[in-house]
Amino acid sequence: MKIVVIQGPNLNMLGVREKQIYGPMRLEQIHAQMKEVAEQNGVEIEFFQTNLEGEIVDKIQECYGEANGIIINPAAYTHTSIAIRDAISAVGIPTIEVHISNIHRREEFRKVNMIAPVCASSIVGFGPFGYHLAMMGMLQILSELKAVHDAQMAAQAEA
Repeated sequence: MKIVVIQGPNLNMLGVREKQIYGPMRLEQIHAQMKEVAEQNGVEIEFFQTNLEGEIVDKIQECYGEANGIIINPAAYTHTSIAIRDAISAVGIPTIEVHISNIHRREEFRKVNMIAPVCASSIVGFGPFGYHLAMMGMLQILSELKAVHDAQMAAQAEA
């Protein structure tokens, strides 16, 4: 199984920018923790960060047929990107959206979320711990999908 973690604009500046909102943890530290959880569960994990919307769309499309799950923080594109929304919808891969801050308690424009309706779940406001919650959620989703697949295969073998 493979999970791809896609990080949007300015997340490469975690630990530097607006620490009062995003905290002191750097993206590399978050990824190290996620990698540890993936290894403990026998799951391959890949990380990708870009500040460019089109590169996020390309990465989502590259996941088709290659990844079992996507964890994404589209950052500011959450509020504006129909292209990212459409890409997630097109690939049909279970996707969990993560936001470090609680976007629902921030500026009015951040309350618009183009991405959530095409995701299995959204995790907001837990700081960097939200990525751990996303990993646990994705592992559960993939486990359930595997159980359904295995049951269908067993039923076909009996038929």
